[in-house]
Amino acid sequence: MQRARPLLSPCRGALLRQGVQRCSARPLATKSKPMEGDGLLLRITGEDRPGVTAEFAGMLQGRGVDLLDIDQALVHENLALYVILRLPEASGSGVGLLREVLRSARDMGVSVDFDLVDMDHLIEQRNVSGKTALAVTVMHQELDFGMLAEAARAASANHYNIIKIERLSPLASMMNPGEVSAVELVLEAREGAREALLRKAMYTIQKRLGCDMAVMREGLARRSKRLIVMDMDSTLIQEEVIDEIARSHGVYKAVAAVTQSAMNGEMDFDDALRERCRQLKGCPVSVMDEVYTRINLTPGATEFIAAVKSVGCRTAVVSGGFTVLTDRIQKDLGLDYAFANQLEVVDGLLTGEVVGPIVNRQRKADLLESLAKTERIGVGQVIAVGDGANDLDMIGRAGLGIAFNAKPAVQLQAEYKINHRRLDSILYLIGVRPKDLPSWSIDTFT
Repeated sequence: MQRARPLLSPCRGALLRQGVQRCSARPLATKSKPMEGDGLLLRITGEDRPGVTAEFAGMLQGRGVDLLDIDQALVHENLALYVILRLPEASGSGVGLLREVLRSARDMGVSVDFDLVDMDHLIEQRNVSGKTALAVTVMHQELDFGMLAEAARAASANHYNIIKIERLSPLASMMNPGEVSAVELVLEAREGAREALLRKAMYTIQKRLGCDMAVMREGLARRSKRLIVMDMDSTLIQEEVIDEIARSHGVYKAVAAVTQSAMNGEMDFDDALRERCRQLKGCPVSVMDEVYTRINLTPGATEFIAAVKSVGCRTAVVSGGFTVLTDRIQKDLGLDYAFANQLEVVDGLLTGEVVGPIVNRQRKADLLESLAKTERIGVGQVIAVGDGANDLDMIGRAGLGIAFNAKPAVQLQAEYKINHRRLDSILYLIGVRPKDLPSWSIDTFT
């Protein structure tokens, strides 16, 4: 295999450094001038304060210096500013400019280091790797170095280079065990990169270590989600509504057993729904008021909906449950759409029958596509979230389909999984941080 060319040019960089360090002001020798295709990399580090970047940029303004590239990061009040520039053509002017940069750095209390880089090689690398950048999100209540080490090893083994690591969750969550912490690693492909093997390796780590991991193509498509479609029972809320109705009607055990089989995919959903509804025959519809008082939203549900609505996303609940409750959920949470099964009621009592089409696995997927058309977006801009076998087609058709604390059979088939209880952690998968959102407190997003 051909040996990779180094980006840094140590020999010419050393000669340039020697010229800067000379006490005399005589010009740099011709052989140590930056060669065509070279850029000068400045690394400026130190304690941050307002004005550092402005002072450096102002110093270089109007000096015949070409700006080729720039990156800046601030980590806990520590600045790291990286600038690649092309020095003036005039003999010796580059040395004088660098001496001025170093003097100014001392005055500002920051450090400056520099080297030459091979711009042709840098551009070549970025043109190739930029098309296949991946974002790896790692989440856990007690995120640790072992999880990061495993992810980094998997990236390296499959010829990906980590170019950025960022904490997504609030700092408080990183310090408090039990709260969801999230870190994102952005990877660039190198020669021989194997995305399929990388994904397999990451999901093996996820299963072994019990953390949540997602590998997604980095870019605008990842973040430009415009519609959220959610299952209700055991997803948006913590309960299975039909089981709660059965509890009030005194037939809980019989109904709950069928519910479990249906969610695991062991029974046809339509048959399971009809069998359970028959058990509810004669139940007063007024029981729904009592059941609604026992319903608990999934932790983070209110925050998640507020967050996505604050950036213009539309929201829908598509449930295999019942309209008598989804309509109330829709109103209370301000959802844009709600679809569910309709129970037949005669003289204030449930007949045990369902009216109209059953919201089953196929209908959920069809409703997702219909809603996308209504909103004039592609299914790639839809997030679908569910936990049961009834949700699998919906999850599979969405641009981002998530098995949320799902049944084992569902987890085996869904690519993306979240196995802790906060619904708003979905935002981390698309790279959203609390500070990105305009209308609610960072303290609510953990």
